[in-house]
Amino acid sequence: MAEGAGQQPEVRSGVSPADVGGGVRSAVGEAGKVFRLFLEVIRGIFRRPFQFREFIEQSWFIASVTILPSALVAIPFGAVVAMQTGSLVQQLGAEAYTGATGVLAVVQQGAPLVTSLLIAGAAGSAVAADLGARTIREELDAMRVLGIDPVQRLVVPRVLGMMLIAVLLNGLVSIVGIAGGYVFNILLQGGTPGAYLMSFGALAQLPDFIMSSVKALIFGLIAGVVSSYCGMNPKGGPKGVGDAVNLGVVLTFLLLFFANLILTAMYLQIVPPKGS
Repeated sequence: MAEGAGQQPEVRSGVSPADVGGGVRSAVGEAGKVFRLFLEVIRGIFRRPFQFREFIEQSWFIASVTILPSALVAIPFGAVVAMQTGSLVQQLGAEAYTGATGVLAVVQQGAPLVTSLLIAGAAGSAVAADLGARTIREELDAMRVLGIDPVQRLVVPRVLGMMLIAVLLNGLVSIVGIAGGYVFNILLQGGTPGAYLMSFGALAQLPDFIMSSVKALIFGLIAGVVSSYCGMNPKGGPKGVGDAVNLGVVLTFLLLFFANLILTAMYLQIVPPKGS
């Protein structure tokens, strides 16, 4: 008895397989809920009445919080791309392709990613905060009691607005980024305007810009659905709204980079490079 009483209880540390399994099931369940919201959004687009006024208001709001930051980010981004690619092609002895490489880098990868990050960071956080505030005030429950679908009334206009503005911002970032790269290549690297402009057609092609716009459209869809889901499912009152906003931004960033990887791989397999 004395020996048994003197023994200390065993303390278990670390993560058990049951905890890991529970975390995996929870993650899969959340992913399924996000996908279900995505299907509801797609179905809500074709349902009537369409909330056109809400769509215009949300599109204008999203544009107002993203246009200026997009332009300001695109200028140094295009300059960095131009300087880096210009230095690289000079080392390889291919100065004639400086403009082409800079344009490809901006259009194919830079503009969609810059657009997606701003859409997710600025517009996505605003959407998540707005829907989260409505949720904790029980506005969404009141809408359901009145027979109004919150997804069709609130989520669909916001998602479509983010998709529209993402495509427009992608074009803006592409133009400003290319212009910034052109100026810095001429001023800092001693390039000639004629050679820079003539090299556009050497490697760049129309499908590059089309794919860039498609990327922006898909990125806007992902950002809209994820931020809306996080905003509609806050936990813990007002503090939960802030946590939902942070979670929405982080999840959107991760999904956007994975989506960019998949879309880029598909594009390079389907569309052959120019001149190949």
